[in-house]
Amino acid sequence: MKKTVEEHAERFSEKAAAYDDSKSDEYHACASLVIDHAAPEADDVVLDLGAGTGAIALAVAEDAERVLARDISEGMMEEGRRKADDRGLDNVEFAYGEFRDPGLDSDRRVDVVTSNFALHHLADDEKREAIRVMAETGARRIVLGDVAFFEEPDPEAPFYSPEVDDPATVGTLVEAFTEEGFAVTAAERVHDQVAVIVAERVRELPV
Repeated sequence: MKKTVEEHAERFSEKAAAYDDSKSDEYHACASLVIDHAAPEADDVVLDLGAGTGAIALAVAEDAERVLARDISEGMMEEGRRKADDRGLDNVEFAYGEFRDPGLDSDRRVDVVTSNFALHHLADDEKREAIRVMAETGARRIVLGDVAFFEEPDPEAPFYSPEVDDPATVGTLVEAFTEEGFAVTAAERVHDQVAVIVAERVRELPV
């Protein structure tokens, strides 16, 4: 991670109010695909990591039993809570949580994990650890939308900010999911540097 958790939290809190209006077409296309692939059932609990202002969490809440929205930025979560109130959604819980420690109760059931445009802040070994934590929730499906390389990015036109971001290749992410007992059923290209990966559990957690 090129910045500390605290530095990232402060950076995102500062731009929380304008965050939704600042996002690219690729971000919105990615979010739409994550929502479509998450496809929670009425009794599902969804864990949304790096939830930000709730782009994914609030959309899937309409179909899920409950959504656990986790982020490190209080400013971003406050925006998410305001939007949930405006929409009359009472089944979304915004609370502090990191990728490698989402702050879940030990007995909390999770059926689907989602994340959009957040994992790329971690280094590759940290991403693998985060994916291991996602798998350990017991979720049957993980849907990740993120900055990730299908091929080498143009150094003159990176889609990300090299000073704060550290994207992986799509292959690295697929390998990490496979190692945790998931089959990657889709790897959709939104942009040469943006992917949506869908992973379905094929190996159960040890009892």
